[in-house]
Amino acid sequence: MNPWNIDMLERVQRKNWKSIWTILQLRLHPKIISLKEKVDNSNSDATYDIDLNYISARGNWYFASWKGFDEKSGGISTNIGIHLFDMLCWVFGEPKENIVHLNNHDRASGLLVFKKARVRWFLSINEALLPDEIKKKKQRTYRVMEINNEVINFTDGFSDLHCLEYKNILDNKGHTLEDSKLGVKITHEIRNQKPIGLKGDYHPFAKNKTSIHPFNQKHNVAKN
Repeated sequence: MNPWNIDMLERVQRKNWKSIWTILQLRLHPKIISLKEKVDNSNSDATYDIDLNYISARGNWYFASWKGFDEKSGGISTNIGIHLFDMLCWVFGEPKENIVHLNNHDRASGLLVFKKARVRWFLSINEALLPDEIKKKKQRTYRVMEINNEVINFTDGFSDLHCLEYKNILDNKGHTLEDSKLGVKITHEIRNQKPIGLKGDYHPFAKNKTSIHPFNQKHNVAKN
């Protein structure tokens, strides 16, 4: 969860003459690969305005499990956001600014500025925050990026990504500890910042106040 955890793992790796691989499966998603190729081939001075929306509904089990405790899971930003932040670094370069607007038990939101992009991001496990068209389809996940008014929906296409990662690892071509550093740095900063609230340039989804009450969730799990 913390940058120094990676430092420790690197020491273990060197001491034992072994390789530690990380799972950064979004780098293998066809739509993300296509986006990176587009960005890499664009004008070097080009920048992108992005709204990133990621809602992945979780059931009652979430708050009763280790994932519901920030000291164990790192909270929303680490639990469901780490791969998204890694992907943004991979595509748009090193982060320059990290502002947090919201960070609580069922959502987090903020503004990240990268070398080639300015990203308003929103993460949540709250099913009630899913767009109506997604609810009508009875889907529980919504992964969308709006880039300069172009919509990239990468909700689907995740089923084989872990298998591709494992194949690359067996071929000695997996993602390294070094690859994971920027994403971990971002989530560590988010977790340790005091959110500024809905000020400045915040994600529009952040205005929705519908919330899950974690204590009710835990009670319901115990009761059932």
